[in-house]
Amino acid sequence: MYQRERSARAGKRCARRKSRLPLYAFVLAAAAFVMAFTFPEERPEEPGGRTSLVRTLSRTSGQLPAGQGTEPSIPDGTEDWMLLLVNPWNPLPEDFTCTRTQLANGQSVDERCYPDLQAMMDGCRAAGLSPTICSSYRTQEKQEQLYQNKVDRLAAQGWSLEEAKVEAAKSVAIPGTSEHQLGLAVDIVDKHSQVLDNSQADTPAQQWLMEHSWEYGFILRYPEGKSEITGIIYEPWHYRYVGKEAAAEIHELGLCLEEYLTQEA
Repeated sequence: MYQRERSARAGKRCARRKSRLPLYAFVLAAAAFVMAFTFPEERPEEPGGRTSLVRTLSRTSGQLPAGQGTEPSIPDGTEDWMLLLVNPWNPLPEDFTCTRTQLANGQSVDERCYPDLQAMMDGCRAAGLSPTICSSYRTQEKQEQLYQNKVDRLAAQGWSLEEAKVEAAKSVAIPGTSEHQLGLAVDIVDKHSQVLDNSQADTPAQQWLMEHSWEYGFILRYPEGKSEITGIIYEPWHYRYVGKEAAAEIHELGLCLEEYLTQEA
């Protein structure tokens, strides 16, 4: 069919050349329009920058969690700041800032979650327990230091640099992708057992927090069995403020934050 049409057009090519010029222009313009949406231009970035590192580690890891690539949906009636998603595939906004409240031990958190955090700590202590906040808000510089230290330790154990970066990111977030930089995350341990491993889940203070944290607007951010979705290992000490309404729903449904934000997307 194509050959027949081509032969028919050949005899009329000269006569129709001028009349077809507008058609060519239209086709080219249409093609450019389609390509602009099919292949969007990526935002320029510095070589080796934060977004570049996230992409590199995602490619190197070979597998992304089930929720990656799904546009998060902020439920109606909630404030965006409480549910801002920061994980290995969603870096902190470049212009992000927050006003912080200083805690008694030198830590600090976003001032908007401080009253509920204080109430939760008071409630845990009122139950005769001894919770301690060992980490809270972190600067970009602090996160870079922690991440690089983890990479260096793994490299010293014989990991290649690329392998060390991927492995380190499972327990220490890539700088710019840590919830601690939001000011809404706190690492809480039992004063009598402050080792950050799975044994933390068996401490009295941690068991109380796992049962009651949602009542104060906090969730256990990296629960057991959700690592393929969150991109972070099970951390029975890392709590994230999401507000009381969202925390209650997440607790009731047994979801992680990624699942909660995409359930209605």
